[in-house]
Amino acid sequence: MAIPKVNDLTSKKCLPCEGGVPVIPPEHAADYLKATPLWNLDDEGKAIYRKIHCKHFVDAMELLNRVAEIAESEQHHPDLHLTGYRNVRIELTTHAIGGLSENDFILAAKVDQVVP
Repeated sequence: MAIPKVNDLTSKKCLPCEGGVPVIPPEHAADYLKATPLWNLDDEGKAIYRKIHCKHFVDAMELLNRVAEIAESEQHHPDLHLTGYRNVRIELTTHAIGGLSENDFILAAKVDQVVP
């Protein structure tokens, strides 16, 4: 498998997934994470996440709204968490397959374009 570059990911569009897409195993997810280095693989290897500490509550809400707009345009929706009024955690997994797909890394790369 060729290691994807961030431009490879941001130039793609998420594809609808209703299952039947192979899960990206943790060893291949590590290659994708080289293109999205601000993201981390969860302990089970089934999701990636990014933590962002915002200065103010309003900044965190604006960030979540920007992520929501990207997710909606890609039709691939992350789990979004806001705790402590300014700590954001974005989690990506492909629920239909119970693990990671390329869509998760495409969305991660696109989120990185709008997150400071």
